[in-house]
Amino acid sequence: MMDQELILVRKSALPAVFEGVLAAKEYLANHQADNISEAIRMAGISRTAFYKYRDSVFRYQQSAAAPVNLSAVLSDKAGVFSAMTAVLCQNNANIITVNQGLPVDGSATVSLTVQPGETLSNEQLLAELRAVDGVLAVKIIS
Repeated sequence: MMDQELILVRKSALPAVFEGVLAAKEYLANHQADNISEAIRMAGISRTAFYKYRDSVFRYQQSAAAPVNLSAVLSDKAGVFSAMTAVLCQNNANIITVNQGLPVDGSATVSLTVQPGETLSNEQLLAELRAVDGVLAVKIIS
């Protein structure tokens, strides 16, 4: 098993090849490059450097809030889930996962993992979600 010990290092202290590897990975992820050859050419690094470091170099992204697991019970009416996700979108929350059950007796359960935006507290977000017509219940689960 690979060693999973991580360190955080200021970018200015690292060789430029690491930034090139990150750039190549981003070109591939964002479909700006069609293949590895094109990505490494755009990033100005060698194929050897890319393969040597691609699984070890990652960009650190500090998040203000930890992901939140939501459990909701929605009325089995068209547009309820869409209205709920619109509230999340309006509050800059990023939906990471969705698991929706089949409707039973006029309601369906939905579990979501979301990365909250920085605009509202979790309690305020829950209040806005509960105000959506057709949202019968919503809570944070851990």
